Amino acid sequence: MSTLISILTVVMCIGMVGAALLAIQTKSLPIGILAAGLVSLIASVVFLIMASPDVAMTEAAIGSGLSTFLFFFVLGRVRGGEHDGDDRG
Repeated sequence: MSTLISILTVVMCIGMVGAALLAIQTKSLPIGILAAGLVSLIASVVFLIMASPDVAMTEAAIGSGLSTFLFFFVLGRVRGGEHDGDDRG
């Protein structure tokens, strides 16, 4: 059973590095945001495999959930050209 966990951990870490490289090298912002969220999601699974459920839940909630939502929210605001209280233009 320990060998299976070790293999699963290595596979997840390779996937995390692959998603990180995708986030860095892509030209599309939404794909980069999703890839960065995937890195956090895989990291939370690795933390769960390593028997650290409190850190895994925090990483899943903050790292992949809230951060990804916040990045997409800001991307939508920037692309929409919305300005709060700015009547200069």
